[in-house]
Amino acid sequence: MSDLRKIIIDDHQIEVDPAMTLIQACEQAGIEIPRFCYHERLSIAGNCRMCLVEVVGGPPKPAASCAMQVRDLRPGPEGAPPQVKTNSPMVKKAREGVMEFLLINHPLDCPICDQGGECDLQDQAMAYGVDFSRYREPKRAVTNMDLGPLVGTHMTRCISCTRCVRFITEVAGMPELGQTGRGEDAEITSYLGATLDSNMQGNIVDLCPVGALTSKPYAFTARPWELTKTETIDVMDALGSNIRVDTKGREVMRILPRNNDGINEEWLADRSRYVWDGLRRQRLDKPYIRENGKLRPATWPEALSAAAEGLRGKKVAGLVGDLAPTEAIFALKQLIEGQGGRVECRLDGAKLPAGNRAAYVGTAAIEDIDTAKAIMLIGTDPRVEAPVLNSRIRKAWLKGADVGVVGQAVDLTYEYAHLGDGPQALDDLIGRDHSEVRDKPSIVIVGQAALRRDDGAAVLAAAQALAESTGSGLLVLHTAASRVGAMDVGAVTDGGVDSALDGVDTVYALGADEMDIPKGPFVIYQGSHGDRGAHRADVILPTAAWTEEQGLFVNTEGRPQLALRASFAPGEAKENWAVLRALSAMIDSQLPYDSLGQLRRAMVEAVPHLGLVDDIAENEGDALDRGDLGSEPFGRALDDHYLNNPVTRASQLMAELSAGAKARHQTALAAE
Repeated sequence: MSDLRKIIIDDHQIEVDPAMTLIQACEQAGIEIPRFCYHERLSIAGNCRMCLVEVVGGPPKPAASCAMQVRDLRPGPEGAPPQVKTNSPMVKKAREGVMEFLLINHPLDCPICDQGGECDLQDQAMAYGVDFSRYREPKRAVTNMDLGPLVGTHMTRCISCTRCVRFITEVAGMPELGQTGRGEDAEITSYLGATLDSNMQGNIVDLCPVGALTSKPYAFTARPWELTKTETIDVMDALGSNIRVDTKGREVMRILPRNNDGINEEWLADRSRYVWDGLRRQRLDKPYIRENGKLRPATWPEALSAAAEGLRGKKVAGLVGDLAPTEAIFALKQLIEGQGGRVECRLDGAKLPAGNRAAYVGTAAIEDIDTAKAIMLIGTDPRVEAPVLNSRIRKAWLKGADVGVVGQAVDLTYEYAHLGDGPQALDDLIGRDHSEVRDKPSIVIVGQAALRRDDGAAVLAAAQALAESTGSGLLVLHTAASRVGAMDVGAVTDGGVDSALDGVDTVYALGADEMDIPKGPFVIYQGSHGDRGAHRADVILPTAAWTEEQGLFVNTEGRPQLALRASFAPGEAKENWAVLRALSAMIDSQLPYDSLGQLRRAMVEAVPHLGLVDDIAENEGDALDRGDLGSEPFGRALDDHYLNNPVTRASQLMAELSAGAKARHQTALAAE
C-alpha cells in the first residue's frame, strides 16, 4: 500500500493511486464533480472546463480536475498532504461562469428536445448554474448534418464536448467525425458530409450530454418518465450484452445498454439497439394449421391436437433455433426424447463436440481480452459477428497487443498480421516456437466460419493445440445466442443435423429459421415470427419473443444470464416452455413441472453450472484428437450483419441499414 498517496479533499483525507486524475480521486471520496467532456472510457479532452476545482497552495485560479493527476499536486507546508477544494467560492463562481458561457448559444427548446428528462446540461444548469443570463445578442445557428437513419442531429445545441468524435475514433475505430473551425465557428461535422458507416454509432447518442445527437427512430415517441424500464439480456449475437428495454404500454420503445465490465462494458451494437421495430412486425399471434396446402387460423386446442397427432407414434426430430431460451430447449429435449426422437441445435453444421465444454465454449473469458498481449483470430470477423467484442479487441490493440488473423483479410478497424486464409496457416503456426508468447497473457478466438466446414472438428482441435502451445486461453465465438445453452443441456445428435433428420416422419422446429427443412416430414413450428420456419410449417404454435418471457441464455464465454420479461406477447401467443408443457399432456407424456420455476430447478439439477447466473464456470474437457485439415480458405460466418435472425429480418430499420451498407461497398461504375 506504500505506493498510494494521501490527499485531502474538502477536509477529508483519503489514500489514492497517484496516477489517478483529481476527478477520479473525488469520485473515490464520494464527491460528485460536474463534467461534460470527461468520460471514463474515452481519452481526456479537458475542453468543457466544468470540472474545475481549487488546488490549495497552487496557482490562484481553478484547475481542470479531469486533466490533472494526483502526482502533479505539491505537498502542503511541512510535507502535509496536498489539499483540493470542490465547493469553495472560487469553484462555485468558476462553474457558474462556465455554465453561463455554455448557455450563451444553447437554444431554449427544452420542451421539444428529445433529451429532456435525461439531459446533463439541464441537470447541471439547475445544480451549478445561475438563474439569469447577461447575454442579449442573437444566438448562433448551425446547419444539421445527415448522419444516416440512426442518429438524428440538432447541432445548434452542441457544446463541443467532442465525446462523439473521441468515441467514433477510439472505440469504434471509424474516424468519421471531427471538429472544424475555431471559437464561435467551431462545429462537429462528418468528413465530406458522409453518413456514418460504423455499426457502433448508436453509442454516440448515449454519450451526448445535450440534445445535439438523438435517436432518429425513437424521436418524439415517448418521454423517459413514461417508460417502464426492464433490465435484461441481448440475444442478437452470442455476446450476451446487458441491456435495458424501455416499454410504453405493450410496445417496446427503445433498447439501451447497461454497464457490465465483464461483457459489453457500456457499449451496444446498432443491430441490438435498434432491432425493436422487428418485435412489432411479422409476428405470429395465433395458431395456424395447413389444410389443402394453405395455412388457416386455428384455435389452440385444434393446433395442439394436430401437433400431438404428428408426434404420437412417429419418428421425431427436434431442431433448436438461435433465439430459444435454455429452459425451452431442455423441455423440448425431454419431450422429443420421451417419444424416442433426437434433438439437434447445430443447425449450421458447426462441428462442436458434445459434452466437452472446454472445446465448445473455451477456457477464456471475454474480460481476458483487456489484458492480452497477443490475440489470434481464426475464421472469424468479430466486427460483423460481435461488434462490441471487436471494440474490446481494438482497446487491447491500442494498449499494444499484437493481433494475428487466420482467415479472410477484412477491415477490423485495427492493424493485424494476416497469417493466411485457411487451415494450413494454422498448421504452420502450431509448429513454430512460441516461447516469447508463453510468458505473456494471450488468447485464441475461433469463429463459426472455421467450425461449420467438413474439417471443422480438426480446425477446433488445431486451435486448441495452438492455445496449448502458446499458453493462451481459448474462446469460441458463437453467433447464435441459444447455442451454448443448448450444448450444455445436451441438445445434440451424433452425426449432426443430417443424422437427426434421417428418415424422420415429424420435425419439431423450436424457432428454427436459419435452415431449409427438407420436404417430406410433417413440420411443427414453434416461434415468434413468420419467417422461413413458419413458411415450411404444417402446424404453427405462436410464442413470445425474448423480451416477452423470462429465459436463461448462456453467452459465448459460458456465462448464464437471465432475460426478464419487459412486455407481453401479442394476441394468443404463449411462453415457449408453456406450449411444450401443454403439448406433452396431449400425447400422454406429461412433463414433470407446472411452472417455470419447477422447470428451471429440474434443469439446474441436470446441469448444475446453469444455476451459476452471472458467473463463469471453470470449463473442463479433454483435448480433441487432431484430424486432417482441408485446404479451402475460411469463409464468412454471417452473410449479412443486419439480417441474421427472424427479428432483424422483420425490422424495417435493419433492412434499410443492410441496403445502405451494400450500396456503400459497391464500386461506382462510370457510364461508357
